[in-house]
Amino acid sequence: MQEKIQNLIGGKLCPPINQTYFDNINPATGEVYAQIPDSQAEDVATAIEAAEKAFPSWSSCGQELRSKFLHKIADAIEANLDALALDESIDNGKPLSLAKSVDIPRAVSNFRFFASAILHTHNESHYTEPIAINYTHRSPLGVVGCISPWNLPLYLFTWKIAPALAAGNCVVAKPSEITPMTAYRLSQICVEVGLPAGVLNIVHGFGASVGEPIVVAPTVKAISFTGGTQTGARIAALAAPMFKKLSLELGGKNANLIFADCKLEEAVATSVRSSFANQGQICLCGSRILVEKSIYEDFKTEFIKQVKALKTGDPLDEHSNLGAVVSEAHQQKVLSYIALAQKEGGKILTGGNAVKPEGRCENGFFIEPTVIENLNQNCRTNQEEIFGPVVTLDTFDNDAEALAKANATTYGLATSVWTENLTRAHNLAQKLESGVVWINCWLLRDLRTPFGGMKQSGVGREGGFEVLKFFSEEKNICIKL
Repeated sequence: MQEKIQNLIGGKLCPPINQTYFDNINPATGEVYAQIPDSQAEDVATAIEAAEKAFPSWSSCGQELRSKFLHKIADAIEANLDALALDESIDNGKPLSLAKSVDIPRAVSNFRFFASAILHTHNESHYTEPIAINYTHRSPLGVVGCISPWNLPLYLFTWKIAPALAAGNCVVAKPSEITPMTAYRLSQICVEVGLPAGVLNIVHGFGASVGEPIVVAPTVKAISFTGGTQTGARIAALAAPMFKKLSLELGGKNANLIFADCKLEEAVATSVRSSFANQGQICLCGSRILVEKSIYEDFKTEFIKQVKALKTGDPLDEHSNLGAVVSEAHQQKVLSYIALAQKEGGKILTGGNAVKPEGRCENGFFIEPTVIENLNQNCRTNQEEIFGPVVTLDTFDNDAEALAKANATTYGLATSVWTENLTRAHNLAQKLESGVVWINCWLLRDLRTPFGGMKQSGVGREGGFEVLKFFSEEKNICIKL
């Protein structure tokens, strides 16, 4: 019997008010394996009401008690790591090994980090000689909305929820309707650990029927969203006239710069990972690889060799490097971009096809890791976010050309630079239009650092103490001596 996912509202797991559900599909098999609540505005209204009721006690209970609850949630996630990783793999299509090593451990770290961070915050004070003291007071906003994507479901869901709760807010959250299962498991955990009713409410459903009611609700003070740039623009259009606080972490079309003086072996190996981790469905993946001409052929030869060695198949097989993409619709989107690249004159060096694994995954949504060359940086393939296992190769002659090509998109999320020249690394890092610059590495994250993008990659910063500031209201208090 298929499991029916439930909403978490007011501390209780409950069905949608309309008792209507839609199918949850395993992308590795193409089979329906669970039912998702088709929640509506009335479910959102009930969740907001529960959050408003819980806010006075949660916001005033003290940082130590909030910290203890966040640690309890982290403990429970950690205790159920294997089961949660399996849920994530089945729901998303990613390799089970990736969910075990990255997704679920990061969810634990998110709760633990912010459980600790709120015990070490400080406020500024200024002595206005000789007549006054000014100090900054921060208070929680109230009810906030958190909307997360399907590519790193529990990882990014908790990245928003943990700091919002830590800062003393109550949350109405919407996980992606494509990958809802681990958000539901988090709901069960919150009930088990006794998180006070209404502090966290999780409502499942589509963007139009759940996401928009959260965004436009007058009593929801802030919106934290991660997802596509078009959806982010829609949220901004709705929320800005209401003067809500907005944090939008959007798309990327990230460059990966390979200079001739790099450690080539390391650059190739990491570039394979940064191209195809999670089937290329990470906003930080380096989808445009730019290589200095003098080493282009050497890089290309070794890169293609290693890409061809990757295995695409059953996510539950420990030997699979790539699993399924998240849905049939997304598979068709990615394949359409591969076809577009060929029309634009691109040459496929490897991959380019859907994959039909034998056995239980024969009807799943798999795509070969695909590498394309002979495309200019202005073509659609190099300008639009594909969000799949597709990368392009191009060359540059010098630092100036590398910088120009790297910056030649409307996005500005992340860039990797491979060079042993420290002066070049510093100079490029300052000039790259990118919220994150990795030098000789990729996806090396410290949770204390701010995270976010420039241009159409987003507004605001998540992470560290920046996000705690986002989820609070600052007030200047001046006392005359």
